[in-house]
Amino acid sequence: MVGFPLLLIPLAVYNIIAFLMPGLSFTDPLLRVTLMSGEVWPVTLNDMLLAAGVLLLLLEVIKGARPGAKYLTDHLLSLIVFGAAAAEFLLWPKFGNSTYCLLALLALVDFISGIALRTRRRTVSVATAISGRANKFEPTEGAPPATVPAVNPVPPPAPTPVTPPAAPQIPAAASIAESVLLDPGTPKPAQPAVAAPDLQPGSPPSLDAPPRS
Repeated sequence: MVGFPLLLIPLAVYNIIAFLMPGLSFTDPLLRVTLMSGEVWPVTLNDMLLAAGVLLLLLEVIKGARPGAKYLTDHLLSLIVFGAAAAEFLLWPKFGNSTYCLLALLALVDFISGIALRTRRRTVSVATAISGRANKFEPTEGAPPATVPAVNPVPPPAPTPVTPPAAPQIPAAASIAESVLLDPGTPKPAQPAVAAPDLQPGSPPSLDAPPRS
């Protein structure tokens, strides 16, 4: 919601009196107040407008001090109010007096204070954000320092031993001889006797045949 510039109220009242009620004087006392000292204080219309301007400026500063209270449009409206008041003070003879000059200065103070409060609020918010991030990494006073859990390194897998192929076992010579001695010999089958060929009369004797007795 766009904030209404409160200092526009005394400036608008001054314009209404100047244009619509020309017979009303700003310097004539509207009422007289007797102080405790016995002095009589005459209150004029100029005094009332200036007092209203000061009070409304105080409200504008309070509004601008709240976080997120004033937007860029509010500052732009305050600048427009000050520009219009300054132009009337310089160009119109009805506004060329000290009262209207002070009202225009109050509008200028409203604009400058709003810009200053906005800049200050942004600086404070940035500093708070930076300090908040720094406090996350700094241990508080009296508290034990944060310990970082140790990370056990995972040992690499042990290499699988490669077993060479078993060499063929060659029986020793002693074991072979012992097995031969302990193993009884298998009897060999008898070979059939070869019959001597019959000799016919008149044939020469065979050389392989044994002699007859």
